[in-house]
Amino acid sequence: MGGLPCVRDTRVTATAVLGQLAAGRSIEELLDDYPYLDREDVLAVLEFAAA
Repeated sequence: MGGLPCVRDTRVTATAVLGQLAAGRSIEELLDDYPYLDREDVLAVLEFAAA
């Protein structure tokens, strides 16, 4: 993914997750779109962004 930080062993970038949340999607909607992610993954992305 061009050196972008990704969630675990997926090709989902942290910026993709953050962009979805910034657009107003809920965590539940995001998990529906990405069934291979779990709530802890999304929370880890938020922690990463806060750091």
